[in-house]
Amino acid sequence: MNDRTKQLLFLVAGTALFVATSLVHAGIVASGFEHARAMVAEGVIAVVLGIGLLASLIWPAYAAAVALSVQAFALLGTLVGAFTIAVGVGPQTRGDIAFHAALLLVLAAAIFVAWKAWRR
Repeated sequence: MNDRTKQLLFLVAGTALFVATSLVHAGIVASGFEHARAMVAEGVIAVVLGIGLLASLIWPAYAAAVALSVQAFALLGTLVGAFTIAVGVGPQTRGDIAFHAALLLVLAAAIFVAWKAWRR
């Protein structure tokens, strides 16, 4: 699998994950996990990743730079979410904690792939 395909897969997966968690925090997918601020933040990140995906498809020459940029934004947002959990402001469920931990790893891998492609 080449780097471009990996970048696109990471963008699709990231967008889907953030849409899903935003819907969970909206109470649409499951009840009992509602959190308005998390829902909005995850929705914004999903939109940014989705725009990055579209931009990568429209302008393939800039795909690596776009992927690097939008995934860095998603990583920053995820770090803010992890911080809010750590200080007791954000959602405190085991699912939220596990999601943030897994997402930090996935975003780090995605950024590494995009960075490698961008350096070429």
